Amino acid sequence: MTLKSRIKATTLLLCFFLLFIPNARAGLKEHIFEAVLPNGLKVILLENHKAPLVTIQVWYRVGSRNEEWGKTGLSHMLEHMMFKGTKRIGPEDFSRIVQENGGNDNAFTTRDFTAYFENLSSDRIQISIDLESDRMQNLLLREEDFRTERMVVMEERRLRTEDNPQANLLEQLEATAFQIHPYHWPTVGWMEDIARFTLEDLKAYYRTYYNPVNAFLVVVGDFKKEELLPKIEKAFGSYLKGVPPVQERDKFIGLGDAKCNIILHLKEF
Repeated sequence: MTLKSRIKATTLLLCFFLLFIPNARAGLKEHIFEAVLPNGLKVILLENHKAPLVTIQVWYRVGSRNEEWGKTGLSHMLEHMMFKGTKRIGPEDFSRIVQENGGNDNAFTTRDFTAYFENLSSDRIQISIDLESDRMQNLLLREEDFRTERMVVMEERRLRTEDNPQANLLEQLEATAFQIHPYHWPTVGWMEDIARFTLEDLKAYYRTYYNPVNAFLVVVGDFKKEELLPKIEKAFGSYLKGVPPVQERDKFIGLGDAKCNIILHLKEF
């Protein structure tokens, strides 16, 4: 293909996106259903019947930016502990149940949010709803699990950052760029903080941020809204709203030898 032909093809492709993608998005928006349960949990549903599959996701409005100096890494550590079971589900049973039903699950922590998801056959959707609603409020945080998983997180940090020159350099660059902002520390946390924080720190963090009013549930796939919504209301609706965590706040950060305080405004996303 000549350069002229490539330019023409690229131009046509760009025109296609400019003309049709906005219309596609507008059409998609019309099919998205949103509701807020009385306890504050936001529910976002999008039916798609092309395949008998569903993805169920729970997003919590908490990430490393919500942490404090000296206790970095709590968001990521709690993500690990969310798979350690409840009174109803054993420590290693969460992922096993999903996999035995032909699905897969995972989670990820960022600076701004923590998310959990399961992809399953649409006829197994209730399994995911029950599992996610259970661990939203009934997580068991045990000292033995905490100590073991903390070692896992520390090893993860060594492998991905401290033994990786490129990742180590990027971490130092970001720490230098964000001097007075919570983006200063990495999502995984500083090694000395991971080694220092306690199970009580983790429990307090869970009580503060893992509640319906600070989360939203997303379901996309092969289901009927009028059938699914009552199931969600039954599974999640009995939980207390809790106190909405402060997402927009003034954070006073000492600057060492400068001996001054900076007011940092964090905007709710």
